[in-house]
Amino acid sequence: MLKSKIYLLVFFFLTSLFSSGQIDSIPQKEFNPYKFGAVAGTGTAFYGGMLVGLSTVWYQDNHRTAFHFTNDNADWMQIDKYGHAYTCYTMGKMGMQSLRWAGVKDKKAIVYGGFFGFLFMTSIEILDGHYTEWGASPMDMVANASGGLLLVGQELAFKKQIVTFKFSYSHTDLAKYRPGVLGETNMERLIEDYNGQKFWFSTNLKSIFKNSEWLPSWLNVAPGYGAYGMLSAKENPLYASNGDLLPPIDRYRSYYLSLDIDLEKIKTNSKFLKSVFFFLNMIKVPLPTIEVNSLGETKFHAFYF
Repeated sequence: MLKSKIYLLVFFFLTSLFSSGQIDSIPQKEFNPYKFGAVAGTGTAFYGGMLVGLSTVWYQDNHRTAFHFTNDNADWMQIDKYGHAYTCYTMGKMGMQSLRWAGVKDKKAIVYGGFFGFLFMTSIEILDGHYTEWGASPMDMVANASGGLLLVGQELAFKKQIVTFKFSYSHTDLAKYRPGVLGETNMERLIEDYNGQKFWFSTNLKSIFKNSEWLPSWLNVAPGYGAYGMLSAKENPLYASNGDLLPPIDRYRSYYLSLDIDLEKIKTNSKFLKSVFFFLNMIKVPLPTIEVNSLGETKFHAFYF
């Protein structure tokens, strides 16, 4: 669960910069050395501070060893891999907009800012590779790269995000069976209970069907993925940590198709609202959803999150 906790720290730290007004999402036409200094200083302090903290505090109870790889491809029915990709996409988007806010030329802002998440998560993967309890995961690296490429590739090719990577979470009752693994508090469950996490590729319809005047510019359709029934990474245990027999729970994958709203496409002259919409657009809007799962079930949800 190490990386899950890192996701939370990353998410709240970076989003606090936007919400506090230190960095907003409004691009500037002229290069501003003071704003650039603030962005570079904040990014460097965050990057260095997190890595120093991890290497001296977080890993202190682990055993250092020669660099090695680990195969965790089957863990958590790949929900954690989506989390890696989403983290890199989100960090990259914030990095890109931060450099634009400082007036950095757009292509440089896209490339250097857009791959900030990949750089950061790659550094953590290298740290993992030097500890017996962890190991560097090649599939984590693939997921990290895919998140960065989804962001940067679209910006370079289309100068916008036709597909926006989004996240949603709904509370489950599974954490009560293994709170030490899936979280004891609501905040811990948000990042540790993979059963409640969903990841969406929210696609803007107007960007695809450009000549359809009847389509609102903010309307999206969002395919998504989630999984349920996971009390451990690979196979559910028979007994809880206290010795109680656990109930049989089916592990299954769910695939979704839903409507969504691209909040950044909503027109407003307010700089404050533009920054708010930028932040909120990382989260899927609860709207009518069709679910098909690997148990063979098809469900309709009027409003799904």
